[in-house]
Amino acid sequence: MAVTDGEDRVIAAAQQIVKALGSNENLAEDMLRILSTFDDRFSSMNPMVRSNRESTLASLPVPISDVEKTLDGVEETVIKLDAALSDSTRHSMIWGCERGGSGSFLQAVNAVQGMLSTLSVSLAYRSLFERARNAHQSAMARLEEEFKHMLVVHSQSIDPKSLLDSVSGPFTSNDRDDRPEVESCSPGRDEQGECIPVAESNSNANSDLELIPPKVVPDLNDIAKCMVAGGCGREICQAYASLRRTMLEQNLIKLGVEKLSVEVIQKMPWEMLENKIKRWIQCLKVSVRVIFSAEGKLSDKVFVGLGPWRETCFADLAKGHILQLLSFGEAIAISRQSPEKLFKILDMYEILGDLLPVINSIFASEACSNVRSEASDTLMRLGEAARGTFTEFENAIKRDTSKTPVFGGSIHPLTRYVMNYIRFLFEYSNTLKRLLGDRKRDAPILMGMDMSSKQDFVGEDENSVADHLSPLAAQVVWLTVLLECNLDGKSKLYKDPAQAYLFLMNNVHYMVKKVKHSELATLFGEDWIKKHTGQVRQYTTTYVRVAWKKVFACLKEEELNMNGSVSGSVSRVVVKERLKIFNSAFDETQKIQSTWVVPDPELRQELQNLVSEKLIPGYRSLLCRFQNYVESGKHCKKCKKYSLEDLEGYLLDMFVVTSESVRARRRSFSTV
Repeated sequence: MAVTDGEDRVIAAAQQIVKALGSNENLAEDMLRILSTFDDRFSSMNPMVRSNRESTLASLPVPISDVEKTLDGVEETVIKLDAALSDSTRHSMIWGCERGGSGSFLQAVNAVQGMLSTLSVSLAYRSLFERARNAHQSAMARLEEEFKHMLVVHSQSIDPKSLLDSVSGPFTSNDRDDRPEVESCSPGRDEQGECIPVAESNSNANSDLELIPPKVVPDLNDIAKCMVAGGCGREICQAYASLRRTMLEQNLIKLGVEKLSVEVIQKMPWEMLENKIKRWIQCLKVSVRVIFSAEGKLSDKVFVGLGPWRETCFADLAKGHILQLLSFGEAIAISRQSPEKLFKILDMYEILGDLLPVINSIFASEACSNVRSEASDTLMRLGEAARGTFTEFENAIKRDTSKTPVFGGSIHPLTRYVMNYIRFLFEYSNTLKRLLGDRKRDAPILMGMDMSSKQDFVGEDENSVADHLSPLAAQVVWLTVLLECNLDGKSKLYKDPAQAYLFLMNNVHYMVKKVKHSELATLFGEDWIKKHTGQVRQYTTTYVRVAWKKVFACLKEEELNMNGSVSGSVSRVVVKERLKIFNSAFDETQKIQSTWVVPDPELRQELQNLVSEKLIPGYRSLLCRFQNYVESGKHCKKCKKYSLEDLEGYLLDMFVVTSESVRARRRSFSTV
């Protein structure tokens, strides 16, 4: 009994094996033949195999004779057409010939794909299946070649100049790029012209670009659909991505995009890097708004109806290039911070911020998620770099401890640099509001100086300046506080107190003029302008009092005896001595101030008038009161060294850059 049960189990196991091998009839029959040599009962299983074969044939949708006839026609269309075009007529592609072979070729391919599906239910007709598979493989290879050929032949190159113009438009005289660069205003350079920190202008223009003629795109889509249906989606995607990636790279190179490593960028001199940034800004705008957008649209059309293949192809061809562009921005963001870089960093931040929604839209698929995150991260790093550079600018103002007085008490290069810097910060006011936030400026100890402007700004009472300004205005006005503190220290470098006041007058007046006659007036407010205008008047008045003190003292008449009780000879001596003292004081004053400068014409005239209002009437009064002594005295007449016209001429020449004519006049004064 036990033996019988064991044999039954063996037979049952063999039946399961034969059933499992039923789809491969030849293998099943071979297995049964081998098992029959051990036990005759296995031979009875051959009908099972035959039954499987019969049921398979019954499941075919068409008679096998029709399958063979259709396959003959397919082979003739696919293989023979491909072979005919593979020789000397290779240049006449199927989709390029005038015989309209593309339609029949696709029909044949679709037919052979249907046969493969039909014949795959059984390997009983292995030869038919192999013939169909060979025809299908040949068709797929031919379709891929046709696809590549069409992409290469019909891909259109770009005109970089027209694309740049379409996005940016022609520059005008008001564009930032036409202005002098910020580094030309760096402390230590004293120029006559205005130095202005600049950056690129931004444009939201857009442009459409056809990378492939529209009439060709449907044919590409037909081929792509046919190959994806035939199980060759990866092959067609790789072919498309490879060719379009090459074209994309060529277009970006024409546009001016360079592949630069982070190490190369960080070692590059700023003058060279600045030009690279300008080019990068233009390239990023064109590449995102036009080129990458066009590539995305083309991928959509070529792979329309093919699900994820569009995203896969576009990601493969475009990701590397957009990430390369973004890496330049990251390299700038992590490079050494210095004030002259701020405007270019802000330009980069603004343009990337403007383009971020476009980037997120173009690279919206899951396959491009790293592009979206990298763009956001780069924008964040540029923002951090801008904030750090702004702080570095503050530190640069505080650290400028040059010990050489500016010639003539003129405008210090630091003043020009800071005020022009601030002026063009205003162009980025919206961006700076986002970056600097709502923090108020604290009050650090500034070089040990006790400046009223600093105290007014950071005072704790209700009249403090910072409490009445917007957060951005507080940040910017604080820069002028730092500047005033620095200028106060530099004024002490002048040995003559009068020249120190002239220096402060020139520099604070320059600050007021820059604010008053620009958009900064709305940011700083009327109170700031009034206060600093008052400071200029105070410095002017103090300069006149200190610089001309000795001269004006000679014009006082209190000490002269005018009652006539003193003899004429004594009176002549007093008058003579007084004129000598005046001449000496005036000579000394004009000699000391011969190189002093007031660059602003209006301020210079105001100062000349202020001196003239006290000097000319006093000197005229002196000459009139003692006219008899001056004209009749033997020696007093020689003591009248200057006429009223001489003094008026000298005052007109005061505080002007010395010319030969002025030098000659002053030499004539000194020899009279």
